[in-house]
Amino acid sequence: GDILDDYLRTDGVWILTRNKQFYKTNNERECAEKCEAERNFTCRAFLFTRKRLECLTLAENAKMTVMFSSTDAVLHEKRIYLMQCKRGIGMDYRGTEAKTRRGIPCQKWAEKIPHKPNYTPEKHPNAGLEENYCRNPDGDESGPWCYTTDPAMRFDYCAIPECENQCMHCNGEDYHGEVSRTESGLECQRWDAQEPHMHGFTQKHYPEKDLKMNYCRNPDGELRPWCFTTSPNKRWEYCNIPRCSTRPPVSGRDSQCLSGKGEDYRGRIANTESGNACQHWNSQFPHKHGWIPDRYPCKGLEENYCRNPDGEKKPWCYTTNSSVRWEYCTIPSCDRTEQGIAGMNNVPVQVPLPEECYRGKGQSYRGTTSVTASGKKCQAWNSMFPHRHIKTPDRFPDADLKDNYCRNPDGDSSPWCFTTDPNTIWEYCNLKRCDDHTQE
Repeated sequence: GDILDDYLRTDGVWILTRNKQFYKTNNERECAEKCEAERNFTCRAFLFTRKRLECLTLAENAKMTVMFSSTDAVLHEKRIYLMQCKRGIGMDYRGTEAKTRRGIPCQKWAEKIPHKPNYTPEKHPNAGLEENYCRNPDGDESGPWCYTTDPAMRFDYCAIPECENQCMHCNGEDYHGEVSRTESGLECQRWDAQEPHMHGFTQKHYPEKDLKMNYCRNPDGELRPWCFTTSPNKRWEYCNIPRCSTRPPVSGRDSQCLSGKGEDYRGRIANTESGNACQHWNSQFPHKHGWIPDRYPCKGLEENYCRNPDGEKKPWCYTTNSSVRWEYCTIPSCDRTEQGIAGMNNVPVQVPLPEECYRGKGQSYRGTTSVTASGKKCQAWNSMFPHRHIKTPDRFPDADLKDNYCRNPDGDSSPWCFTTDPNTIWEYCNLKRCDDHTQE
């Protein structure tokens, strides 16, 4: 592949750096080769100036130092030094985690106190043994580790998350990886650019879809992640993202009644509202269609049951009547049962008010407030932008981490959220504690 594929490109920025080397090169590829061959320090990134054709190889990247704008410069950062997760047993992990899974700080690889190391930067120059960062120089099956600063514990393993983003579940609607080339090798157009292709898929219009940089995404329910290309002759193309071998995260309970648009309906009603029988999803007769169960593994397209795979207003199906292609189905509403019971007891059904307060620590809070105490908007729980985190709906299935609503998944003192401000990771939410005597 192209040598630049190993780098993340950012136009128009410069970073402050102490360790650097100047070279004269004709293009960015030559500069990348200088970075690969750098022996004065570990080259994590390079800067290339287009007018002066100058190449600066750098020991730091944007995670380690200050970044500011510079019109003529292009920053290329080695992807391997930006990853904070491990692939497989993590022999290529080059992140900056520097404490063990028990929270003990790591000993520097070059030091001999409190433990005399067998693995040192001199003996293993290609193992990335820098500072006191967790590494796996010996191919340990349990993953990255380090010598500890506790004299009673020679070494311990580090809690490095798996790089789940390298693959996709379902149709890749929740893919947040960094692949930025199409299946035919074309470079992706940035989502915030309108050249060479104009489009409406912007962060403003799709704030929950993580449309950052030029990474492949699936904001509109396509077969798999895609992007607009930088080729004027090819508007868009799918990306080649492998399927995950693990089971997809549980996004919610399979509902047997109609809630919202019924996208999670998994009941067995198989007749339309006019009484037509539904056509099986894996059949192309009497109507040909593209909703093939194998292509959409997480849409519940079983037998001939009514489903809503495409965000229609409610579940539907193709019919076995050759003159009627498709129709909506009549699915009982989830709240109708509750209303019926209330009616039987002659109790007026009250419209529940949104919860603007919490009880206890707020772990049971299920309201829709999504603003912090200082007025910042909350980041969606299933998004990794602008802050990467592990408080995801699949890891905390009982915490109701929906959209960007304030929640308390980890037993903090009150509901909180990650913020959309890149400079503020998280804050408590703009919520008051409920008066314990308030009538429910």
